[in-house]
Amino acid sequence: MARNNWHLPWEQYVETLKPHERPMMPGSPATPDHSWPMRIQYALTGLLVAMVGSLGNAAVTANIQNLQGSLGITITEAAWLPVVFVMTNACMNLILVKFRMQYGLRLFTQIFLGAFVLVCAAHLFVDNYQSTLLVRAIAGMAGAGLSSLGFLYIIQAFPAAHRLKGLIIGIGLASFAVPIARLIMPSLLQLGDWRAFYLYELGMCLVAWGAVQVVKLPPSERMRVFDRLDFLTFALFAPGVALLCAALGLGRIVWWTQAAWIGWALIGSIVLLTAAFLVEHNRKNPLINTRWLTGPDLLRLFGAILLIRMVLTEQTSGAVGFLTVVGLGPDQLHGLFVVILLSMIAGTLVSAFSLNMGKLNKPIAIALALIALGAWIDSHSTVLTRPAQLYFSQALIAFASAMFIGPALMIGIAKVLTQGKQNLISFIVMFSVLQNVGGLAGGALTGTLQIVREKYHSNQLAAGISALDPQVALRLRQLSGAYASTITDPALLNAEGAALLGRQVTQQANVLAYNDVFLVIAVIAALGCAWVTVTHLRPRWKARRDAKNNTTDAAAQNTATQAAAVAAAD
Repeated sequence: MARNNWHLPWEQYVETLKPHERPMMPGSPATPDHSWPMRIQYALTGLLVAMVGSLGNAAVTANIQNLQGSLGITITEAAWLPVVFVMTNACMNLILVKFRMQYGLRLFTQIFLGAFVLVCAAHLFVDNYQSTLLVRAIAGMAGAGLSSLGFLYIIQAFPAAHRLKGLIIGIGLASFAVPIARLIMPSLLQLGDWRAFYLYELGMCLVAWGAVQVVKLPPSERMRVFDRLDFLTFALFAPGVALLCAALGLGRIVWWTQAAWIGWALIGSIVLLTAAFLVEHNRKNPLINTRWLTGPDLLRLFGAILLIRMVLTEQTSGAVGFLTVVGLGPDQLHGLFVVILLSMIAGTLVSAFSLNMGKLNKPIAIALALIALGAWIDSHSTVLTRPAQLYFSQALIAFASAMFIGPALMIGIAKVLTQGKQNLISFIVMFSVLQNVGGLAGGALTGTLQIVREKYHSNQLAAGISALDPQVALRLRQLSGAYASTITDPALLNAEGAALLGRQVTQQANVLAYNDVFLVIAVIAALGCAWVTVTHLRPRWKARRDAKNNTTDAAAQNTATQAAAVAAAD
């Protein structure tokens, strides 16, 4: 449809659209048949907007220790920076979808791109922890809007026959931000520390702003959808999710049993979320349809999403943490993250172009199997393991991480299309929350398990070390010999040797602990694969049994009929 019709009122404009060009629901843009040059422009704009929305948090998460030193803050204070982004990002979709429905895409775009430009500019003038924390919280809200906006642009790039592929590619773009951030950040930090990155992010955001102003989305239908109780639900749901994110993100750092506020945060989260779901459960037109969300099919889907997001922390927390323990810096991990990025791109494309709506559980089971295999390979790591030895296993996990998202999303969308479009908000909210909370829960699980197992292995290794052992004595002399030319005091020289041996023991204990974490993740992923496989095959088994029973019943009925006919003839 020609772009010169976009100025028409919606009632007139929609009459000019073909059936496949009309939006799926209010708040979503129409999808007219664009020319191929226009589709390419939409694809590039969507890619740019999606990267702008997720790159900042990926950079903070990947370089949290560097940012900690730049701000002069403690480990606990630094941990709040990525957590506060997730806290605000996780619950924004609760109102973003209805905001688009009621106020339109144009205002939605202006507000969230404008907010993100201001956030990026604010980073240049922020030089203290409190201001940075506030900026990251605002960035979480703006990032949620930009992720949705990038997704809508990508859909415009695909013709109607391939629009489902566009949906999968659009949802997978955000996952590319982490490896990209790890590839570009070392160079940017060398140019001008974090200020160089903030300038880079601001430049990208301004380019995205210009692109969105030039390449505009088609019009969308607007209607009044907000209800007073929506704001009550949000007032209960948002702080409940925020408290849960805070407990999961900080629990392993301040330690679960040592900080009383962790327990109170979990209690508060349970109370607030329960109250929000009770309000929604008794509404005629709920914002979150609890009855629909608690159906057995959706509960299994949400369980699979949460499971995969948790085991995927093997890559984001486990492998990177392991390589840091053995003494590697960001510059030495470039090759690994190039492999991870290429594997993610391949996984997204394979997921999109091999989509089979009748077998959506199959790629999820395959993804879990690949994660289990990759984690099992990593569980045989040693202190001499380097990134090159992890290329294959991490490529498997990166491929799986991109492969599962699309089919999981399509299962939910298929349920929405067959069981009522009014449930789309409910599904999007739960999908977003599970993606965010699942990542934090996985990080909490792997981090906690690694700390516990490191203490265990440290005690086991230390118990086997005795100064009377000739091999231990020889090792101490070898280690202290490095300081023999500068330290002449024998007692101080022995103490340095003992300190070096202690650091080696701690390093070895950490390696063994990470191997335990990888093995546990491999087992969890394998069990999840078996569960999803059984769920996928159960309907087929049931259909075969029913067909066999029907054949048996028909044969018996036919035999009885023949017997009756013979008896009647006699």
